[in-house]
Amino acid sequence: VQLQASGGGLVRPGGSLRLSCAASEFTFSSLHWMYWVRQAPGKEIEWVSSISSDDGVTYYADSVKGRFIISRHDAKNSVYLQMNSLKSEDTGVYYCALDRRGASRGQGTLVTVSS
Repeated sequence: VQLQASGGGLVRPGGSLRLSCAASEFTFSSLHWMYWVRQAPGKEIEWVSSISSDDGVTYYADSVKGRFIISRHDAKNSVYLQMNSLKSEDTGVYYCALDRRGASRGQGTLVTVSS
């Protein structure tokens, strides 16, 4: 399984970014929950959001609730994270994964929120 996140970059506080994650060598079917996790500089991996496999129910860490939106498109083998009202504390490398702890994470994308 290869997971490749993209869409990161430098954004000012209050700005938005949309992250994408594409899966290869893997059938991204509705049987799999998908997760976004992140790692801030010098900190451990932190769960950000999850989306269920069959009915698309979403879950968010309290720190991003109301600002981030997770979605998936199984036919495109992709999961997305729309990030709004970004704060400096959202800075970090973002990964998609098949587990909440991020053990299965692939290549991440760097998000830097700074003025």
